Amino acid sequence: MSEDGVIRFKGSHHPKHVILYAVFFYVRYAVSHRDLEEILAERGVHIDHATLNR
Repeated sequence: MSEDGVIRFKGSHHPKHVILYAVFFYVRYAVSHRDLEEILAERGVHIDHATLNR
């Protein structure tokens, strides 16, 4: 996070909305990285659970 409180997505490999969606599910529902991988795959986003862990 920057000094002005805005999250910067520069250098990320996935679109901003995908990252925010994954964070929302992870925090809101306390799902595992593997469960989150499945949830995103059902919505057409194919990302490995190890990437989500990072």
